[in-house]
Amino acid sequence: MKKLVGQVTTEEKNEVQALFERRNGLNELAKILTVENEALDDKLVKDMGEAGTKFQNWWNAMAQKYQWESVDGGNWEIDFDTCNIYLIDNN
Repeated sequence: MKKLVGQVTTEEKNEVQALFERRNGLNELAKILTVENEALDDKLVKDMGEAGTKFQNWWNAMAQKYQWESVDGGNWEIDFDTCNIYLIDNN
């Protein structure tokens, strides 16, 4: 089930979109990187952790700010075109 639960500002959308793209880019890089360069691998793992944390912190801050509806086992999703936030019920 997908339910509209809120909207964010364009600035907030731009912030999470940059985090989303960085996280996905790092995940793609991890798929093609060989472990031969341990220093590069360590940096990638560190950057992936930081990007994931910043992404989750954005969602936590916005959920607190806007008091979005939530459900156990669910997650929120953003439509980058409209700034709409949807609750996805995975149950």
